[in-house]
Formats: sequence, structure tokens, C-alpha cells
Amino acid sequence: MLSRIAQEHAREIANHDWSDAPYRADRAGHDRTIDGRGTGKQLEPHEADIIKMNVMWVTAQVLMHEDPNLDITEFAVACGLPRHLTHNKDGRPSGALMAGIRTDNGQVSTPGLWERVS
Repeated sequence: MLSRIAQEHAREIANHDWSDAPYRADRAGHDRTIDGRGTGKQLEPHEADIIKMNVMWVTAQVLMHEDPNLDITEFAVACGLPRHLTHNKDGRPSGALMAGIRTDNGQVSTPGLWERVS
């Protein structure tokens, strides 16, 4: 079960339309269908999913530093990442998700630093 703060982060990430993320700076909860000032440029769905995955990883880095028991697969799914990015073909959670989290000797690294601070 995700913590309240993890659920709120995941909802915000899932709610955002990432399809034109590199082309505009916008508020939280952007949705091209209702915002009206589109750039005309739009990413392919798999490209937007990669941006969403990077946002998930950055957020998970902080959440896992606070709570090392955070289930990164549950968080990634709650963020709206497609199943092919969250699970292997055999249905098991993908080890690639944890590979996106910086660690040092098995400990989640401190956010904003490249090494773990004790």
C-alpha cells in the first residue's frame, strides 16, 4: 500500500499530459485537450511514456529515501506507466524499475547527491 504522499505524487504524474512536455513549460495537471494553447508539436506515445518514467524515477528517489519500503512497481503503475514498462513478459515486476534508483551499498542514495550520506 502506497503512503498518502506517494499516492498523491502518483496521481499528479498520471494526471499530467506528457505528450508535449519538451515543448512547453506548463502547470501541474496539463491536458492538451482542454488547455487550448497547444504547440502543435507532440511526442509519440512511447516517447511520452519515457518522460513519465523519468519523472516517476526522480520522484521515487525521494520517496524511497524517506521510505525504503516503497514498492516501486506499485508506484510506477499508479503513475500510469504502461504494463510493458512495469512488468516483464512473464508478468513479474520489471527489475528495470529498481535499476533507475541510485543506491550505494544497497541503501537509497540521498536525493540531490550522487553518493549516500550517512
